[in-house]
Amino acid sequence: MVQKTKVNAPEGKQELTIIRDFDLPVVLVYKAYTEAEFVAQWMGTTVLKLENRNHGSYAFETSHEGQVMFKANGTIHKVIPDQEIVRTFEMEGMAMGVQLEFLHFEKVSHDKSKLTIQIVYKSEKHRAEQLKLPFAYGLNRAHDKLEEILTDVK
Repeated sequence: MVQKTKVNAPEGKQELTIIRDFDLPVVLVYKAYTEAEFVAQWMGTTVLKLENRNHGSYAFETSHEGQVMFKANGTIHKVIPDQEIVRTFEMEGMAMGVQLEFLHFEKVSHDKSKLTIQIVYKSEKHRAEQLKLPFAYGLNRAHDKLEEILTDVK
């Protein structure tokens, strides 16, 4: 499987950058991150709360056979529709702690867009904990699902 979502994690840094080009209009990629029905589909999670506004918050939970496997939450600090989201992200019970995420949505053409996410961790050690997980693989699968779902909407 070709991994279209690229993760750039240079040595000696406490941050990483994720870049994905989509064959979708920027408005749809933005909706995928801001509308609960789409988030639930491409992330395969239950959206408990999603307040996409300045000083909003969110909470997600994923279960398997009745057991909670994953919980995440954060605060949404800044929203510029179809352009930018600045938020925190925390996976409960994980060693990497709270991270700061800068999501930039860029219109490339009428039906193409680019998503760039910069993630800043508390330390290099915290970032290393994230990278021990099948992070890039999971992110690619999720973004592929996002593109598949929204291609039908387009």
